[in-house]
Amino acid sequence: MSATSVDIPPGFMPAVVGGEFIANNGPLFEREHEGRFQLGFRVEARHTNPLGNCHGGMMASFCDMLLPMAAHRHHDVGMRFLPTISLQIDYLAAAALGVWVQGEAQVLRTTRALVFMQGLVQADGQPVARVSGLFKIGPALEPRREIAG
Repeated sequence: MSATSVDIPPGFMPAVVGGEFIANNGPLFEREHEGRFQLGFRVEARHTNPLGNCHGGMMASFCDMLLPMAAHRHHDVGMRFLPTISLQIDYLAAAALGVWVQGEAQVLRTTRALVFMQGLVQADGQPVARVSGLFKIGPALEPRREIAG
């Protein structure tokens, strides 16, 4: 299934991210909705575990993209590289093959060198993961570019 054939909710556009990791594990989609950044993806067969649900590793990778991408919109952070120091995930429920998964996150606190964040991920409107993370504020990022997927 290509990024153009995935059924996505209104307003979401392909996420523009650097690096090849998400090109091989996405596609991810983003939007601003009512002043909040949202990131999402449709669970495809390649994202699933043997029971046909979203693999925990895929969910962890999604959460590790969600938090920094949301932080980029915060005035104290901006477009900086945000390497992960710690990431905690509470898996609340399964996200089955075919469901739309989306998350929102918020910056709790920033220091000169760190960003503290939390987020909630839902599958078709039901909570599936609660996440918190600590990120180091790194160097400025180059302008975003499309990654062929």
